[in-house]
Amino acid sequence: MVGRIRKRVCGLAPLKRLIYLISPNKVNQGFYVSLDKVLSFKNVKFFQLRLKNVSQKKLLSISQKIRKITLKHKVKLIINDYFILTSKIKANGCHMGQHDGSFKIARKILKGKIFGITCHNSKILASNAIKSKADYIAFGSFFKSRLKPNAKKANLDILKWAKKNIKKPIIVIGGINDSNYKKLINAGAKYIALSSFIWDNPKLKPEQAIKKFK
Repeated sequence: MVGRIRKRVCGLAPLKRLIYLISPNKVNQGFYVSLDKVLSFKNVKFFQLRLKNVSQKKLLSISQKIRKITLKHKVKLIINDYFILTSKIKANGCHMGQHDGSFKIARKILKGKIFGITCHNSKILASNAIKSKADYIAFGSFFKSRLKPNAKKANLDILKWAKKNIKKPIIVIGGINDSNYKKLINAGAKYIALSSFIWDNPKLKPEQAIKKFK
């Protein structure tokens, strides 16, 4: 009897939404079903749609389908790079890299929306991002990444510095999996960005891989 009560109580305990999930490079028709299953586990806070070399028309079409799923699961939809389209898509925000355009213009257009900036392993870039009124700062790549194999490397020291000097949420990215993410959280990260471990895992389906993060 006690065991049953304990099990029910454990079942009611909400999962911490610590995941910043990034889309695979390509989205096919079966992806939407898979995304719905992944988000149903309730540990994803943000979903970033990151598609390169697609037309704005196709991006808009894909975004509208994804938005229905993120709304269903109360997940924030973030668009990579295309800050001008973010409002049209009715996304929650936009993420920009260091070479994706003017942060000043983006922040003005994204009034009232989430605005995140990649800062690699740089204190200077992070400080400038704060001046540009970023809502969160992303550091990485912390580990070898299949999504970005040539990405600049980051280390734990930048997280320790950010924990003391930056009041905005910190997102970590790059080769993160179920065996290395806790050291990043312990060092000061608020959210972990995942992509390849979820969508391109040779051993686990996406809905199984996401359950490794509790």
